[in-house]
Amino acid sequence: MAKSETLTSKAWPLFDHIVAEAAPDGEHSNPWERSEAGQVHFVPDYDVLRKLLGVPLHLGAPTQSGIPALALDVWLSYELRRAGFVSDQVWPRPQHPRILPLPVVNFLASLPKRERLKLEERIASRATIRGVTSSSASILGKNYSKQVDVIMTDWPTGPELLISTKRMDSSFGKNAPNRIEESYGDAKNLRLRHPIAALGFLFGLRSTILQEEPDTAAWLLDQIGKLGRADDAYHSTCVVLIEYGEELAAADEGSEPEDEIEEPGPDEDDHALPDEDAEDEAVAQVVVSLPAVEVLTDRVPEHLDPAGFLAKLVTHVLSNTPVNMHREARQRVVSAQVAT
Repeated sequence: MAKSETLTSKAWPLFDHIVAEAAPDGEHSNPWERSEAGQVHFVPDYDVLRKLLGVPLHLGAPTQSGIPALALDVWLSYELRRAGFVSDQVWPRPQHPRILPLPVVNFLASLPKRERLKLEERIASRATIRGVTSSSASILGKNYSKQVDVIMTDWPTGPELLISTKRMDSSFGKNAPNRIEESYGDAKNLRLRHPIAALGFLFGLRSTILQEEPDTAAWLLDQIGKLGRADDAYHSTCVVLIEYGEELAAADEGSEPEDEIEEPGPDEDDHALPDEDAEDEAVAQVVVSLPAVEVLTDRVPEHLDPAGFLAKLVTHVLSNTPVNMHREARQRVVSAQVAT
């Protein structure tokens, strides 16, 4: 088993505990708040983000393992559930399997209890089931299929929201041009096939870039901002600036492996299951003692701020669907508007 898969199976129980603790019994707080000036704005749950970002540091997971970027994926899917979107419609799901089509969820719910439990047990016992479940999702763009990190989709609608995430913690000047080039190509490929879907891009950067390579930092922020303004790229882009102690840094090359075009055909059943032996109490103890991480929102330009990023994507989805869809998401906005 590959090292990254082992780390992933250790990370998921911690990610799941953090998210479950923030939303007891699946009840999520409303991210929309009304300011004193009467404007409604999206308020991200940065406490949850800080905890999630501490997981890869606790595991010593290098950027190439994908775990640091996965922490961002989990947070984004959590925020979309806070916005009121259906939990099983947003991937990655907050439980295994991470990718499970909503029609399958509805089918299971319709079965008699005995049959449902047997099928749920079978699904839970497999890492992936070809054509049914997966640990990651690929979407066909105009010319090729690519893995997309956070997705909201359903059979009747097709993809409604697609977010790609990147993470870079060192070797910024070496890796930045490649990441920007990849991201533009991904955006163009996806947007040409799914022009109405909300398309977003989030880049997680370690704050040391500001001191070590300020010119690279300025260039990256400029390019990421432009990716959110181009007519054939993303509808919204974002930078999460992450600060943590040098003693926690993993020795790596600073970024994820280069993206590759997905090969056609079904997913291979080669992913590790979450660590089933992880006791709830032990997981809770680890979460309480996770390394300290800060998110420097005041050092990011306003047009790349996570709050505005999430607000734009949610609003885009609601603006491009009939009013009888996503009722809970719409009600959450209205609730904030009428709050006193």
